[in-house]
Amino acid sequence: MPTPPFSPAQARAARLRIGLTHEQVVVGMAQLGLYRPVEALVSWESGAVAPSEVELFALASALWCPVPVLMDLKPRSLREHRLARQFSAERLALRIGMDVHDYARAESDHRWSGTDRQALLLADALGLEPGELLKAIGRAGDLDGRLRQAVEGRWKQHATPLARLVGAPERTVARALRTLHQEYARFNERYMGHLVARSDSARLKEIATERTEWLHALSDRFLHLVAHDSST
Repeated sequence: MPTPPFSPAQARAARLRIGLTHEQVVVGMAQLGLYRPVEALVSWESGAVAPSEVELFALASALWCPVPVLMDLKPRSLREHRLARQFSAERLALRIGMDVHDYARAESDHRWSGTDRQALLLADALGLEPGELLKAIGRAGDLDGRLRQAVEGRWKQHATPLARLVGAPERTVARALRTLHQEYARFNERYMGHLVARSDSARLKEIATERTEWLHALSDRFLHLVAHDSST
């Protein structure tokens, strides 16, 4: 398994923030059950060697520092989210009831092969919002495609599969789809109204641009409606 993302500069800064020496940090790691020489920590901070996952977790705990800070990134991939929560692949696979080899393949292929229930358990274990989950397991495109079909056609038939996809109540999803369908219809009504009235092309292009931007943000708009549904 490749070493995790790691920022030597962030590790050194985290140590200096709490005023610890290299010796004190390795003592803290030893108290967590991981014994490493001072030279190992020095090599991490210099960038000569990167820590393993286990070493990264112990270092973060010894420094009282979130793992994403030491990785110097905002988690996006499935592996990055797992690391951020200090799960080994084996422990997370066990937590969600998935074969560890299948889980490892999902990380490396950036494509989810587990069940919908396992995906929901994954979101719970990693503290992921629906949008974060879909991006992490490579299903954001599935959401985009279904939502386009829903707003451009009959939205009701998409409520059930979308509810399963985002792990939300079907009635909540249905209300969100109805709202999106109405918003999309208003774009078309405005466009056709100006077309019939023979408005200048600049106005028609403006409406078309607004619709394109709305479609581009369709998934975010849908997830916002689902998350802020006041009827659930």
